[in-house]
Amino acid sequence: MAAPGRHIGHSVQRNGRFILYNLEQLLGHRGFGWTSALRQQAAEANKESTESVVIPRKKTWSREAVLEALASTVSRDPTAYPYQFQDDPYLSPRTSTEFKLFSLSQESGRSAAKYIVNNNPKLFTKDFAEPHIPCLMPETVSLRLEEVSEEALKERITLRKVTAAVDMYDQLLQAGTTVSMETTHSLLDLICLYSDRDPVQDGEPQTDDAEFGEELKKRKARVRRASDFLKFTWKENNNAERIFNLLPERDTRCYSALIRGMVKHGAYAKAFSMYTDMLNNRLTADVHIFNALISGAPDVRDKFNERWDLVAELLNQMNQQKVRPDLLTFNSVLKALRRCGFLAKTQALHTLNEMKALGIAPSLASYDHILAVFYKSASSAQNNTDLLQEVIAELEGRIFTCQDPDDVLFFSSAMRICLDSKDLELGYKIQSLVDVGENWRLLGDSFQQSIYYGRFFNLLCMMEHIDVVLKWYKQIIPSLYYPNPQGMRDLLQALDTDSRLDLLPSIWKDIKTLGHDNKPDLVEELLSLMAREKHSSEVQESFAACALDVKSVFDLRPSIEWSAASLSHITTLLLRANKTRQAWEMLQLFKSRNRVPSEGLLNNFLSVCHSDGDSQKAVQLVQLSAAFCLPTTWRLAKRALAEFELTEEQRAILSELETAGEPSD
Repeated sequence: MAAPGRHIGHSVQRNGRFILYNLEQLLGHRGFGWTSALRQQAAEANKESTESVVIPRKKTWSREAVLEALASTVSRDPTAYPYQFQDDPYLSPRTSTEFKLFSLSQESGRSAAKYIVNNNPKLFTKDFAEPHIPCLMPETVSLRLEEVSEEALKERITLRKVTAAVDMYDQLLQAGTTVSMETTHSLLDLICLYSDRDPVQDGEPQTDDAEFGEELKKRKARVRRASDFLKFTWKENNNAERIFNLLPERDTRCYSALIRGMVKHGAYAKAFSMYTDMLNNRLTADVHIFNALISGAPDVRDKFNERWDLVAELLNQMNQQKVRPDLLTFNSVLKALRRCGFLAKTQALHTLNEMKALGIAPSLASYDHILAVFYKSASSAQNNTDLLQEVIAELEGRIFTCQDPDDVLFFSSAMRICLDSKDLELGYKIQSLVDVGENWRLLGDSFQQSIYYGRFFNLLCMMEHIDVVLKWYKQIIPSLYYPNPQGMRDLLQALDTDSRLDLLPSIWKDIKTLGHDNKPDLVEELLSLMAREKHSSEVQESFAACALDVKSVFDLRPSIEWSAASLSHITTLLLRANKTRQAWEMLQLFKSRNRVPSEGLLNNFLSVCHSDGDSQKAVQLVQLSAAFCLPTTWRLAKRALAEFELTEEQRAILSELETAGEPSD
């Protein structure tokens, strides 16, 4: 069978070549109406197209390209815990407290491991990672150069050894060695950045400066704001000032290091004095100096107009010295305007227009400062959200990168305005902007992220239908947000508004999982919603099971105080589910916990006893009421005498209680 097939294949191949040859000859003789001129144009065009062919360069892919491509196909799993905890499912945090504890523990472990690796590099010489991961390999943290030289000084500066670098610099001066200006600049930057103190290295214990601690204790009584603590961190005549004064020549970079360090560490007045000294020496400031001075301007003036006049003067001096402002310059101006009172609104818009005129695109921090100026209180947000809508319309669909440390504050501030104004549509637009690209990284740390999603979830609970609320509830909890007790209380109110109280038992399970079952106010609100009105038998059974679970939680935590309302709600729920025995046990808790049951609860219990035909339980109920000295005892006794079939002994007991408690005319 194989041979005939092979012959057929050869025949088809030979005939195919013959047909193609005849077609080429035919097309060569026939022009299909083309003239010679057209044929020549076609040939020239073909020649030009052949000459213009550009061979593309070979695409060089990074080693991580495959991993990045695979990662782009995977979306976030809303049912999973945050990615950082997925290596150890046993340590997956269920509550915000556990999240903080586990995060700090994880970071502490990394720091300890990094400290061991960096201080024992000889023990970690093999690298199995492909591609190479530099952060997993030992870093050079120990000093290698011991001789007195400028190279040794550079090494100490690179390793952020502030004290060692200052000592080496002094030894060089004593030896008569001239230190280059570039190295001096780096040394001044290092000293001013850490305020003449050695930074805490990874894994090392943090030690406080004794002198600095004593100074804080002395001034503690006068401190009113957290930011005031920074005002005492710049020491008088520290090493930065001493080295600066020893320099034979001082350029703008030297002044820039000191001025920025003084502003960073709270010595605002001294920074302006240093700037004046620089101008007297006929030096021109750079943009970094102006940025620092503008941010410190509100701290050297008391009145609003004086603060703005100082900022305007600095901007004029920038113009005179031909220093081009950058993004941080305008952000510093906008941030200073937040402390300029009534002048802020007018000048903020002028500043934004000036940014756009210079071709500087505002960052998220710029818009955050503007929103803070126009929406200082909840009342201002309730009146008008047009400005925020314009901002979101301008930012819609864009991907952002962090250009200012304050960029991470924008989304939470914008969501606060939406919550204050109850603008759900605008809140959805902000959330859509967060979902674009990796904009979620600009939500800030876990605390800022919790604030943002807490406000968004609160807005949903107030304004959205419960089905949509529950959809978002499943998407963001617990992978993105651990709701606090107020967040769960908002969810309970949303369920109550849309008459979906049948979901309360499942919400109680989440309350336990999130660690809020020790909040008596939240648990009492849950019980009150379940006990407020009657439902179908199936719902009442689930409510009763939930109430017993609440009771077991309270029994395991003696520190939680039972309230009379909580005991009453649980007893009512058990009675509605015909769990009389458990309800009677709850009545005993009233006595042991020194709580007084309500008249309505006792009447309901008496009705259940009547439906069950349990006269003995009815007598005990009236006796329990008498033990509490309730004024309703005689009415309960009278009702029991009329409705129950009693023995002579029981009738005598009830008659005595009725006579003893009946009010006299």
